[in-house]
Amino acid sequence: MTPARKALRPTTAAAVSVTVMAGAAFGLAPANAAAAPTPTAATAATTTAATATSSGVSIRFVDIPGDGGVNLAANVVAPANADASHRLPLVVLPTSWSLPQVEYLAQAKKLAETGYVVLTYNTRGFWQSGGRIETAGPPDIADASKAIDWALAHTPADPDHIGMAGLSYGAGISLLAAGADPRIKAVVAMSGWADLVGSIYSERTQHSQAAGLLAGAGTLTGRPSEEFQQILADFFSSNLAKEKDLIAWGKKRSAATYLDRINANGAAIMLGNSWGDSIFPPNSYADFFDKLTGPKRLELRPGDHATAELTGLLGLPNTTWSHARQWLDRYLKGERNGIDSEQPVQLTSRTADGDGYEGYPSWSAVPSEQRRVPLAATEKVTANHDSGANAGTVLLGGALDQFLKLPPLASIPLLPRSYAAVWQTGAYAGEQRVRGTVKLHTTVTSDRSDGTAVAYLYDVGPLGVGKLITHAPFTFHERTPGTPFGVDLELFSTAYDVPAGHRLALVVDTVDPLYIEHNPDGAHLTFSSPASDPSHLTVPVRD
Repeated sequence: MTPARKALRPTTAAAVSVTVMAGAAFGLAPANAAAAPTPTAATAATTTAATATSSGVSIRFVDIPGDGGVNLAANVVAPANADASHRLPLVVLPTSWSLPQVEYLAQAKKLAETGYVVLTYNTRGFWQSGGRIETAGPPDIADASKAIDWALAHTPADPDHIGMAGLSYGAGISLLAAGADPRIKAVVAMSGWADLVGSIYSERTQHSQAAGLLAGAGTLTGRPSEEFQQILADFFSSNLAKEKDLIAWGKKRSAATYLDRINANGAAIMLGNSWGDSIFPPNSYADFFDKLTGPKRLELRPGDHATAELTGLLGLPNTTWSHARQWLDRYLKGERNGIDSEQPVQLTSRTADGDGYEGYPSWSAVPSEQRRVPLAATEKVTANHDSGANAGTVLLGGALDQFLKLPPLASIPLLPRSYAAVWQTGAYAGEQRVRGTVKLHTTVTSDRSDGTAVAYLYDVGPLGVGKLITHAPFTFHERTPGTPFGVDLELFSTAYDVPAGHRLALVVDTVDPLYIEHNPDGAHLTFSSPASDPSHLTVPVRD
């Protein structure tokens, strides 16, 4: 990676806000949690507090041994009358990045009320748990198995009916654990990742706001490992000499790397994500889903990172968590509740009213047609200037789209053509139901060896205002200046209905606040369409 421009400072406010809300929701503020005794080897598996709710559910706060003797702060939620005379299905919930162990208590209580033993634990390196932040590395996966071991030894958990579930970081660990521990029979992974490299370093572009948020929140609430700190330093400094190390580090932490093991172990896997997830875009889940061979379900809906699941953490009605409990009931309890008879891919369009889902037999079957839009005109832009087209702000952009139907906007006629390449279709006579992954093929010529560009697809109304449908960045290094090269770019997957009378606009510029860009001062990028290799946009649509 070459020296980069405009790397952003870490952002922690969002993580702190969610942490405080989670603590307040269950009567345990982070400050109160921090006041508890620090776990030691001598206190492993020792109950530090116990309560029982009026609904007949007991909650115990315990310290459990993780991998290598590291202690994990945890809680056990179970029916108050549970004892060794009757085995109950077990669900293990690793916490999200930077959130305390009370994160899942509302959902754990709902599960316990229906006959589960639930063990939730703070992942290593965060809050009261010991160790260092390993970012879903091998020690984290070993911790998941250790948590199962402890639950089998200290609760009436059934060794033949074990599941894992989690949100964000907890989702990633749960998926990885399914490839490492064959005892896990069901997984629900919400707002997580299958390919960590593709999530934060897609097309060789650093997702600086996303990585900055994770780095800042981790430093605020945990103890980053030396390896993690070095990876972050290399990531933000754009050290190209360390790129292979970064990719290897990410692959080790990606469920896609262990697909064969996950399939061999055969856990029933439910994946859920939001179209606008600015930390873990949905593409890697979608690609991973079609390669799973066991029972599986994929849900994609409007929102940003974890926004679809947030109300469920606060104990409010939530469709995503309801489906998660149904999935666990089906594959851990054997209940015939119908969730396995639905189409395995369930999507909600970003423009739809309500929470209705469209069902499909597979991810590849989502679009019924791939429409090719030619990009015949040659466009040349000057780099390092923000044209006004952008993909919003991490966590906020997708949330505004989810709750207010307000995606990032741009006035397409007013975009400066010296800084933004623009192609537009004619107005469509009928509605265009975009479903799946939009793909761009073009030829690029740069007068410098390195550079970055960001492609945006807009829904443009009669007044020229464009609503962002999807986007994606790409970066190139060590190209010969003045020599054309082909680019094939997959934009982030989406579901969006373009109204009749509107048109599509493709915009390509060189600056977006979400990403680190690599354009030297004074660089120019030319997008052309050679007769031998025409440039085009492939738009997946549903009849």
